[in-house]
Amino acid sequence: MLTKVYKFICENNMLTCGDTVVCGLSGGADSVALLLSLYQLREKLGIKVEALHVNHCIRGDESDRDEEFCRDLCKRLDIAFTAVRCDVIRQSKIWQKSTEETARIMRYEEFSKCSEGKKLATAHNANDNLETVILNLCRGTGIKGLAGIPCIRGNIIRPLLTVTRAEIEEFLRISGQNYVTDSTNLSNDYTRNKIRHKIVPMLEEINSSVIATSVNSINTVREENALIEADTDRAMAECRKKNALIGLNGYPAVIRKRCISRLLSENSLPYSHQRLEDADAILTGGGKLNISGKTYLVGERGSLSLQVIDAPAEIVVEQALELGDNIICDNCTVRCELLECDNLKKIETVHKKSTFYLIDYDKIRGRLIVRTRKYGDKIRLKGRSFTSSVKKLINENIPSDKRNGLLFIEDEEGTILAERLGIADRTAPDDNTTGFLKISFIRS
Repeated sequence: MLTKVYKFICENNMLTCGDTVVCGLSGGADSVALLLSLYQLREKLGIKVEALHVNHCIRGDESDRDEEFCRDLCKRLDIAFTAVRCDVIRQSKIWQKSTEETARIMRYEEFSKCSEGKKLATAHNANDNLETVILNLCRGTGIKGLAGIPCIRGNIIRPLLTVTRAEIEEFLRISGQNYVTDSTNLSNDYTRNKIRHKIVPMLEEINSSVIATSVNSINTVREENALIEADTDRAMAECRKKNALIGLNGYPAVIRKRCISRLLSENSLPYSHQRLEDADAILTGGGKLNISGKTYLVGERGSLSLQVIDAPAEIVVEQALELGDNIICDNCTVRCELLECDNLKKIETVHKKSTFYLIDYDKIRGRLIVRTRKYGDKIRLKGRSFTSSVKKLINENIPSDKRNGLLFIEDEEGTILAERLGIADRTAPDDNTTGFLKISFIRS
């Protein structure tokens, strides 16, 4: 294993003689193997090795056990050791993020603080890399996502990316080195653990060497991605003028879209595959695309620019929504009926001749408002895992002659119904629903 690690470090120019490397040490098999590898290669590489342990304080006594294990190991090897503690559970509530995501963010914040002017080594291995590729593929990705975990990012290096977990465990066995096990890694509570404990074993049934063979596949994708990134660097250097990309239409689509994604990322603006497709379309065909709030991408003569455009003043009509008939204007009535039933299909069968929307009455928060469309309206429709712009949904699904006067219903947490588009996922009825709010739009 040491030979493989040394070769990977040299091939990717991860370290130079005189570097100090801070090893992220959790106490698990991977990080212990990383520490021992760097320690045993320190003279050959001409480096100094240190260790950093981040105690997330999630698992009580078990977390403290891990910290003590790391401290004792470094003391035995005479390696400089630093331990920091983070209250992940408390911070996750403040940030309203999962404990897993909060722990990752806080861990890398500490990594950054403690490795300033040094290299920071993390113990991501070949198994982790394959899991990452699968996760990216499930969420939707391009070639960059299929390239897996970068072996170098800033001052962070990952020397074990070509080493399998089996090789790591064998290395530790031969070395006579024990390690600790994080109990949360044994559960299926986290998405990555589901991939690790269920999907990868199924892939190994098809190819018992899938992890080892994935190393070559991912390296090939990484090389091809690096070529595209280099071409993107050149395109950005030639086309970037502040917050505009001038003359970008002369490049292949893959380079155009990467440049657009960089422009958006550098301005902390969100994007998706579809948004990049839409942006590329206005680059070549002209037009504007709303990105966030008042920020638009404007396409003109083969160039794109980020611009802040104030929305025109709009008149929004709104009123409280009550049970019964609600007269919104001369030609529109919104009828609200409360239905008690323990069977959604039964309601749909009884009322199949009328056009209506059904909402789980118990999921409504606070009072209801019926109104006309507002600038920036968004909704997460039933059955979807993402929030969409109402403007985009209307343009994609509703003929232009049917768009005027559309009505929306909201509770205290946001829009729960968009006429002709559907209901919000959070208020959609399910098998446990017994109280249904039936809403009909009656137009003369």
